[in-house]
Amino acid sequence: MHILIVHQYFLSKKDGGGSRWNQFAKYWARAGHKITVLAGTVHYTTGKKQPEYKGKFVVHEQETENVEVLRCYVSESYNKNFIGRFWAYVSFVFSSAWAGLFHVGKCDVIICTSPPLTVGLTGWVLRRLKRIPLVFEVRDLWPETAIDTGVLTNKWLIKMAYWLEKLSYSSSNWINVLTPAFKKALVKKKNVRPDRISIIPNGADLDIVKPGNRNNWVRQKHQLDDKLVITYVGAHGVCNHLIQILEAAKLLRSQPDILFMLVGDGMQKPMLKQKAAEWGLDNVLFVDSVPKDVIGDYIIASDVCTAVLKKIDTFKTVYPNKVFDYMAAEKPIIIGIDGAARKLVEDAKAGMYVEPEDAKEFAEAVLKLRENRQLCKEYGENGLNFVRQNFDRGVLAGRYVDILTNKVVTAKKQRVVK
Repeated sequence: MHILIVHQYFLSKKDGGGSRWNQFAKYWARAGHKITVLAGTVHYTTGKKQPEYKGKFVVHEQETENVEVLRCYVSESYNKNFIGRFWAYVSFVFSSAWAGLFHVGKCDVIICTSPPLTVGLTGWVLRRLKRIPLVFEVRDLWPETAIDTGVLTNKWLIKMAYWLEKLSYSSSNWINVLTPAFKKALVKKKNVRPDRISIIPNGADLDIVKPGNRNNWVRQKHQLDDKLVITYVGAHGVCNHLIQILEAAKLLRSQPDILFMLVGDGMQKPMLKQKAAEWGLDNVLFVDSVPKDVIGDYIIASDVCTAVLKKIDTFKTVYPNKVFDYMAAEKPIIIGIDGAARKLVEDAKAGMYVEPEDAKEFAEAVLKLRENRQLCKEYGENGLNFVRQNFDRGVLAGRYVDILTNKVVTAKKQRVVK
């Protein structure tokens, strides 16, 4: 098959962040499929554009023999304000639709993965004009997430976002979601037929993130010595609400052996660094975003890993990808997200749940794990076994392509024949 992927946030080799689709593309290419990706030119956490993309509308990149990436124009206003980000989304719709129509040959299927929800417009255009089936993937429930976090407040834009969501679902031949809670929401609240939805979740890159020696180069570089290191990896945005980790660090700053390491970038990182300086938190280490092939070393250098989000009901439906990486590295987890993510960690017996935005409870969990290293070891081993059995991304990639072949492409051909 020739698979066309529309993913504004598809990572380049130098980028850090969620690599779900980079891995899927790699696995599918190894199986003999041809992959073309329509991706953006601005990184979703830093808001920055690489020099080679500046002034260009479409840039061709041949990643491997069977994987071609077309970097499509995105406005550099992405991280300036809400209007700037909205224009960045719209600019990608125009550039990716253009690239899909005039720079991509015949394809068998299109996959649009959201957020941002606006990729649905690209999918709608390409499906109609190329006359090929469309799969729409829901990685986050939008626009609910944007509304609940206060990012989206304008009534007209909210109405338009719901219209766009409806268009994306109705124009798709198939929908994939990442969690059972997402499927439940689409069926009950969005009136999507359950027989049009599959669940291929996030998973662990077991060929990238593996257990290893804790005393690696990361500890040497950052002079972590014998510190108990609690690590967060990922975006530093409004949704992540990382101020709760700083508040926990503030409560524990009298404990000289405990250090919090925050790895990544995002709109709120400057504010977080300023707040840490104001509070005199010398037990917090900020590390800029690092490539995926390096992030595993930061996780391995940690003693405990954490995933947190803002305390809103929408986030009760998510599986953060970082949780799978933590399990793959055999690390105990403090999960500050209720709902699906909490159940995932508790089912795996891989860590402890703390109430979102409760810094005191977070700090108490850190102290408990510091005093019980055997419990940490058990959590780590449990998580690794669980993710190997249930969330190997190579296996998930195979399941996904089976759905594309049997439920989407073949079904489309059969309808044409009839």
